[in-house]
Amino acid sequence: MPHSPAPDDTAPVPAALLRIASARGRWTLLATVLGSSVVLLGSTVTNVALPRIGRDFGAGLAVLQWTVNAYMLALAGLILVGGSLGDRLGRRRVFVVGVGWFAVASLLCALAPDAGTLIAARALQGIGGALLTPGSLAIIEASFHPDDRPRAIGLWSGFGGIAAALGPFLGGWLVDGPGWRWTFALSIVPALLCVPVALRHVPESVGRPSSDAGTVTGSARRGLRAFDVPGAVLGAGALALGTYALTAARDGGAVALAAGVGAVVCGAAFLRVERRGADPMMALSVFSSRQFTAVNLITLCVYAGTGGFFFLAALQLQIVVGYSALAAGAAMLPTTVLMLLFSSASGVLAQRLGPRVPLTAGPLVCGAGMLMMLRAGPGASYAADVLPALLVLGCGMVVLVAPLTVTVLASVDAADAGLASGVNNAAARAAGLVAVAALPLLCGMGPDAYRSSAAFDASFRRAMPLCAGLLAVGAALAFALLRRHGAGGHRPHRGSHGWLGEPPLVSRFTHRRSSG
Repeated sequence: MPHSPAPDDTAPVPAALLRIASARGRWTLLATVLGSSVVLLGSTVTNVALPRIGRDFGAGLAVLQWTVNAYMLALAGLILVGGSLGDRLGRRRVFVVGVGWFAVASLLCALAPDAGTLIAARALQGIGGALLTPGSLAIIEASFHPDDRPRAIGLWSGFGGIAAALGPFLGGWLVDGPGWRWTFALSIVPALLCVPVALRHVPESVGRPSSDAGTVTGSARRGLRAFDVPGAVLGAGALALGTYALTAARDGGAVALAAGVGAVVCGAAFLRVERRGADPMMALSVFSSRQFTAVNLITLCVYAGTGGFFFLAALQLQIVVGYSALAAGAAMLPTTVLMLLFSSASGVLAQRLGPRVPLTAGPLVCGAGMLMMLRAGPGASYAADVLPALLVLGCGMVVLVAPLTVTVLASVDAADAGLASGVNNAAARAAGLVAVAALPLLCGMGPDAYRSSAAFDASFRRAMPLCAGLLAVGAALAFALLRRHGAGGHRPHRGSHGWLGEPPLVSRFTHRRSSG
């Protein structure tokens, strides 16, 4: 990890903010798109490879869970840390370190000789993702001229959505072709392209801009907040111990119980540190907004349900329905395509209707799609049984995701927009993490269930109502706790969004109240 630069007055300051029409502006945008695409590919290509990974390593279901969760754990636990490091050490610097780190971890995943090495390398991937994900958007907002920022962010979001959409398809093609190891090697290519482009063309920036300048000087650098090491360690520890306790609960005995107790202790200590610390990583004052607290409770329910669904559906299509990895990846495309095409319009509509209607209706429609997936059993027809369920689910996600982001940003002061977005994004990732750990336990899925079509199908049929139930709870919370009409709030980023695993991340520098 790079050391913090000594305070001075020689920080690089660009002569002018970038325009998209300029060569440097286009190269900078390319670097941020490649960086975010690396993380999205790492998030979306893995699920379709899980059955083959399990068979090759002769592993039980817990290994499949940890192959997903080790990555999500590091990403969810450290994403706020990544943003803070970028502010202090330089956004380009931390972004480049994150991309390089992710590439090396991806290579370790591809070469892993056993399941333990693969899981450890996946955790390293998540650390790299946490370093680069906040920086990819913060670089755009610190580097581009205000007139060009909305278009730059729209392009960044749209291309990121395309990467998310292609991930399962490319992953399935690689699994059925050269093998599952190439799904991890896939991320290395954009990473190797990104690093030299970023080093050559992306301007460095540090600190919290107080104007449209892309950087701050040494005097402003001295005013940066301290790095919250205890908060970062306790937050990540609570997630890690809780995830282990849920995954090992079936036969972990005293060790799993101790991990559960440790998770509670770490969680309580985290809240205490964040409440009393002078420079907390997650200022709890943001939860003084009832609307913000409510929308994060909704986020936990919604993304726990959808996270569990996408983990199990990719397995169900291969193990029970009999699809190849390629067919299973391609089968999920309609949901993401709907998100890409219509999420921007959904965000605009949410501003007019207020949050209550879309955040009540969206989860219910998603839950209906999950229940329709119960038809995806042995001998199921894609056109008659699988596609209708995924289209209904996609419509629900369209109604839900963009309004959720709009509501998060509208529920806090402009100065807290970045923190609010980061907390909401981390909450969504943590919810998916817990769902992947807990669902197999709750639906009675044994360690070898994925080896038996009948056993997995029975567990899947118990799991889908649980996922749909979580969405119904989210809808009930939205109806009970959210105001009928929005409070104005902040203007959301326009642009497509196809990221199903979490709400789109928004930087802290975008949303400011106008003075006039």
